[in-house]
Amino acid sequence: MIKLPKIFIIILILISISPSILSQNPVTCNQSCPGGQFPTVPYPFGFTSGCQIHLNCTTKGDVLIGEFSVQQFGSDSLLVSLPAKCGRSITTLTQLYSKNYAPMSSNAILMENCTQQMKNCMIPMTTLRTHLEIVNCSGSQGGDGNVSCYSSDVSRVFVDYENVMRMGCRFLFSGVATQWIGDSTAISLDIQMVRLAWWVAGSCDCSAHADCVKIVSPVDRSDGYRCKCKSGFVGDGYKASSGCRSLKDSSCNPSKYFSGDCGGSGRIGVLIGAVVVGASLIVCIGLIICFIRRRTILHSRSRVSRQFYEAKGITIPIYTYKEIEKATNSFSDKQRLGNGAYGTVYSGKLHNGEWVAIKRIKHRSDGDSLDQVMNEIKLLSSVSHPNLVRLLGCSVDNDEQILLYEFMPNGTLSQHLQKERGNGLPWLVRLTIACETAQAIAYLHSNLDPPIYHRDVKSSNILLDYSFKAKVADFGLSRLGIMESSHISTAPQGTPGYLDPEYHQNFHLSDKSDVYSFGVVLIEIITAFKALDFSRKHNEVNLAPLAVDRIKKGCLDEIIDPSLEHNKDEWTFSSIHKVAELAFRCLAFHSEMRPSMAEVAAELERIRDSREDNSTLTLEGSNCSSVSIVNKKQMSKNVENGESDKKVLLFDSMNSTNERNVSTDYVDDQWLSKSSSPSSNGRIGSSSRM
Repeated sequence: MIKLPKIFIIILILISISPSILSQNPVTCNQSCPGGQFPTVPYPFGFTSGCQIHLNCTTKGDVLIGEFSVQQFGSDSLLVSLPAKCGRSITTLTQLYSKNYAPMSSNAILMENCTQQMKNCMIPMTTLRTHLEIVNCSGSQGGDGNVSCYSSDVSRVFVDYENVMRMGCRFLFSGVATQWIGDSTAISLDIQMVRLAWWVAGSCDCSAHADCVKIVSPVDRSDGYRCKCKSGFVGDGYKASSGCRSLKDSSCNPSKYFSGDCGGSGRIGVLIGAVVVGASLIVCIGLIICFIRRRTILHSRSRVSRQFYEAKGITIPIYTYKEIEKATNSFSDKQRLGNGAYGTVYSGKLHNGEWVAIKRIKHRSDGDSLDQVMNEIKLLSSVSHPNLVRLLGCSVDNDEQILLYEFMPNGTLSQHLQKERGNGLPWLVRLTIACETAQAIAYLHSNLDPPIYHRDVKSSNILLDYSFKAKVADFGLSRLGIMESSHISTAPQGTPGYLDPEYHQNFHLSDKSDVYSFGVVLIEIITAFKALDFSRKHNEVNLAPLAVDRIKKGCLDEIIDPSLEHNKDEWTFSSIHKVAELAFRCLAFHSEMRPSMAEVAAELERIRDSREDNSTLTLEGSNCSSVSIVNKKQMSKNVENGESDKKVLLFDSMNSTNERNVSTDYVDDQWLSKSSSPSSNGRIGSSSRM
């Protein structure tokens, strides 16, 4: 009678401590994959059977799901590469479904040879052709070139595998992962990618101070979950991993200090005295600063406002400094888009929900800053062209000069050429950008009275909107083309590598200065080289003389961007050489030998229109204007209006035609600045070609 309870007690003790014993010897999980992009993967991923979500690691260090490589780990999703491939079996799609992950409904799945018509694709066909026109699925590669686009109902969380199979498609071609940009109506696209949502199987097992998001697996309807730390805590939120820890956690917090647990004595009295003295000093200093600043601001604001409102032809909205500050989250570094010679550009969201680019002009003691703002406002308010960036407003409040432009989410042409953003641009897309840019500059020269000279044409001043439509930006150095008696401008301004050598030598400004700069841009489009690159040989630092030398010698093929595959067909080969010949004429040292921008635009249009209409990729699907990337109608093919189905960025301009006219010493002068070149490596994407 006495021994029985003791046995039960021993059993209960063993049962109670068994979980802790097991937890001291957990099943190991290898999270290392050396030699690749992800040397260590985050919890709950790993490469052994003891990991919650099992992945594969190759000998080269590539992290794989099935045969597809993982490109990005997120707190709730994975970005997986799905390269365009003809004739890949549709059953391969099953590799993207498991008990721990599945494709999200925000993906567009591209398939070949489907029996059912698809009418709900979220991606416009023009965008798909722009990025996939180089892929030919007809002939010996497998497939028949008949590509369809499938998108799930946006109300769903995952892509329904059964629905995809019901489309009767034979081959899995590629995918497009979409993601909303903030609260705007714009969508970023990851071409040849697919985004997978992931979860941990089982019931919620999150750490303290973490929220649990429950998920029902679309594969077997089993329970799953993800953990996320609450506000004020950091970590992954999983009990089996790092959990959550407070941002305010420290060894000696205020409560310990006041209670004396931090050591020492008399802390409260010393602290109170220090607070009183410090507060008094701060108040006194603050009052003095406010008084001085108020007088300075009132004086400066009266001068700025007087000059601002005296300017004619300015009809754009004027915003207060507080509105601008709110739109940019107090000019947060997270919203900074880039730096220029005259200021920094931020993305901002106005009170009406519209996203804009906000240019905050640098303060200059010589007064050029205000002149710069006034000049840019007058110019941009007076012109209207589909390939010129629109000025939406300004602010001269709080001793600041700020300009608001339409937001260009796809960055600059320079970024795309240097592959800082994306994987490069096909030749037809580059040629379309060149046509649109030429038309915009020709409009400034020929359609306005007096004409406007841009004076800073370069690839980093050519922006791309939601539909990859080219927009010429930064009129900060522009001047109205009114010829004074001296025919001499005040000083040479612009970007090294793009400056007209005759203008640099004689300070003589004309429309042919822009023609020269545009000639540099054409060479950049052909070569994907930077206008200035000190990593090249000493005599090849400046791109313009380098290109002129190769063209003269008949060695253009040496500098053509290999990704263009210029020998793949007769039209591509011929059109690239014709554009190079046109660039050669634009880069003539003597301005009278250069063509006008109107002639350049017309010649580029003729070259583009000479292309035979033999598309290598047929895309099926309905018009997706209801779920378009920009929520606008598709662009028409009217070149005169600067519109096309294939939109891309404009390119950095090239320099002089004669090496003796622009030496490499020229780039070291006072006009070289951070904003003068596209960036340290060039374009929007992530891989650059040196």
